[in-house]
Amino acid sequence: MMTRLQTATLGELRASGVHGLLICCGDDCCEYSISIDIDRWPDGTRLCDLEDKCSCPVCGARRANVQPDFD
Repeated sequence: MMTRLQTATLGELRASGVHGLLICCGDDCCEYSISIDIDRWPDGTRLCDLEDKCSCPVCGARRANVQPDFD
């Protein structure tokens, strides 16, 4: 059985100075992406938790790539 890797928590990201996420549509044909502020979610929220909740407003895909926005 495959287990899912645990990704960083938002609290860990904040502690390292990151306060935003870059969310990109997981559909290879769609190039939609958005940068969002992470301050509205609790410290224990993991990046993989957010990936599961995202859907693309452009193409409707239920996959997303969520990564720290270092800018």
